[in-house]
Amino acid sequence: MPPATGSPVSVDAVLARAGLVTPAQRAWAWYDWANSAYFTTVITAVFPSFFATYAAAGLDPAAATTRFGLITTLSTAIIAVLAPLLGAIADRAAIRKPLMAGFIALGTLSCAAMVFIGQGQIGLASALFILGNIGASGAIVLYDSLLPHVARADEGDRVSSAGYAVGYVGGGLLLLINLAWILQPATFGFPDTATAVKASFLAVAVWWAVFSLPLFRRVPEPPAEQAPGDERGTTVVADAWFRLLSTFQQVRRYRQAFLFFLAMLLYQDGIQTIIRMASIYGAEIGIPQDAQIGAFVLVQFIGIPFALLLGKLASRIGTKRALFIAIAVYALATVLGYFMDSVTDFFLLAALVGTVQGGAQALSRSLFARMVPASQSAEFFGFFAVAERFATVLGPLVFTISVALTGSSRSAVLAILGFFVAGAWLLSRVDEAEGIRAAREGGSA
Repeated sequence: MPPATGSPVSVDAVLARAGLVTPAQRAWAWYDWANSAYFTTVITAVFPSFFATYAAAGLDPAAATTRFGLITTLSTAIIAVLAPLLGAIADRAAIRKPLMAGFIALGTLSCAAMVFIGQGQIGLASALFILGNIGASGAIVLYDSLLPHVARADEGDRVSSAGYAVGYVGGGLLLLINLAWILQPATFGFPDTATAVKASFLAVAVWWAVFSLPLFRRVPEPPAEQAPGDERGTTVVADAWFRLLSTFQQVRRYRQAFLFFLAMLLYQDGIQTIIRMASIYGAEIGIPQDAQIGAFVLVQFIGIPFALLLGKLASRIGTKRALFIAIAVYALATVLGYFMDSVTDFFLLAALVGTVQGGAQALSRSLFARMVPASQSAEFFGFFAVAERFATVLGPLVFTISVALTGSSRSAVLAILGFFVAGAWLLSRVDEAEGIRAAREGGSA
């Protein structure tokens, strides 16, 4: 969105106050505004319930939950496998932005095509959801890798947290509009609720595409890194495979970054499972769709100040300690989720999650960025993406298996608690200062 020139307080001025002080940082953060619409409306708030009640019409609720868990697992497993290779190619060939544009195109076109899903067409709904997830997740890998190139190491927490806050505003604003359409379809000219839901998917696609443009205009493409493949005369793709194998060896030199990577793999399992499975879990236990969407809107707008507050807290007490607070809140929410049985409970849990959701992910992103060399940021963020993507593989997979075995999601909720406990234990063993020093000195630690 362009700045509001001539107004008393411009958009750029507001973003600068939030911590995005350069044009490149602000343009970078606008992508959080752009793609958060997909994550809030499609992945979290609207599509899961639409899938369970419309696309999977006629299926038992537990069976619909199991099917949704399987397609979530499949889509994220694909990008988890591709993520390190994407990073290696981006570093070697300096094509982060073109690759990112390709994934955005895949995601937006798949999202727009959701308007053609008919009642009971579970196959088409599944295929489009898988393709949309691949597009969104692939673009995030490359977007995250740009953070070290728009923010210095001492700016990472602030810029990353501000980006999440901007994303909360953008995703929440469109979700509010979508909620109005879904609750009052006739008022907005829609013949029924299903048509309003499909229109919300089209709106997400347009929003995502349009607000991605500032990044491509104002964030420079980082230069290609000179690699051994240049001397061998190998192709970009062939050299990416060589570098991918090399990165698995190099990561051992960055022991603290690798340990943090493993901790993220565990606690992100819990976070991503809550994000992706909360709506369909709510549908299974009888929470109405309008109440679910309202609760997710609440998460978005609570998340705006708390993402910034957690970033400021991290600058005072340290990023690792701030992450411990976030993990503890998630663990508490998981336990309370087991006993949830009313709309009021759903809103209370949404408010609790909203206080830490954006901050936890922003601080994870910025801490990892400080623990790896900036010259290999895309390659190492490929591994960061593996943590997030396998988090959306392992968590939903455990959830899905638990539902299949017990016929209910309640036992699956408690299974997620183990990911937070194990992740916190590994995080306690990470030496934050040593990891940052190792990255600066070339991985001697």
